Amino acid sequence: MNEAEEAALITYEMRGDVALVGLNRPEKRNAISDRFVEALADAVERARREAKAGVIFGNGKHFCAGLDLSEHVKKSAFEGVEGSRRWHEVFGRIEFGPIPWFCALHGAVVGGGLELASAAQVRVADETTFFALPEGQRGIFVGGGGSVRTARLMGVARMTDMMLTGRSIDADTGERWNLAQYVVPAGKSVEKALELAARAATNADLSNYAVINVLPRMPEMSRDDGLLMESFISSFTATSPEAEERLIAFLEKRAAKVAAPGGR
Repeated sequence: MNEAEEAALITYEMRGDVALVGLNRPEKRNAISDRFVEALADAVERARREAKAGVIFGNGKHFCAGLDLSEHVKKSAFEGVEGSRRWHEVFGRIEFGPIPWFCALHGAVVGGGLELASAAQVRVADETTFFALPEGQRGIFVGGGGSVRTARLMGVARMTDMMLTGRSIDADTGERWNLAQYVVPAGKSVEKALELAARAATNADLSNYAVINVLPRMPEMSRDDGLLMESFISSFTATSPEAEERLIAFLEKRAAKVAAPGGR
């Protein structure tokens, strides 16, 4: 595969301050190969440099059907470990970084596709979305961070059920299980994810960084350590020049107030 073909695995464009990153292997239901991971890594790094938020979506009929098994079966055990660790590294750049990521989901969000979506801060599923973890039926185990990220989203018991039984769940169930925060009509997930990302892109950079990098770690701390960390981060963000400007704008009634759902 030449450089042009590798680059075509991921589409990339800027929509204002938002990077729109498309998984672009529709003939394989966007199955993730090693080259695919590297192309995604390049797109993520580019977005971190030039965007204030990012959206990941899948071209074609599906978001992502997971690991490219045709490539996986040819690997030695050590190559498998190296590949898994590379997924962890790349997905970790999405999970913990300077900008928030939103996943726009449709069709299959299966195996490694669900692991990728779990690395984003917010997930928007349309009504065609279905989630599954078929690794047990394939004789393998999750290797893209699912045992940590996905299990923390929906809980170990539910993930165990999905992996042991091959059960798939629809978008509404996925929302109840915390695999998605929004469910929208078919074909509308990218539009909604872009809307949310554009809104997040207007936040103070330091506030976004704290939400992305500090908030997920605090539940792992002891109660007292978490509260102490909160005090430091709260003070640190509030004393930044950008926060001071925004707070003054609010006090001078130059900033919009929080409205009830529906604008009441």
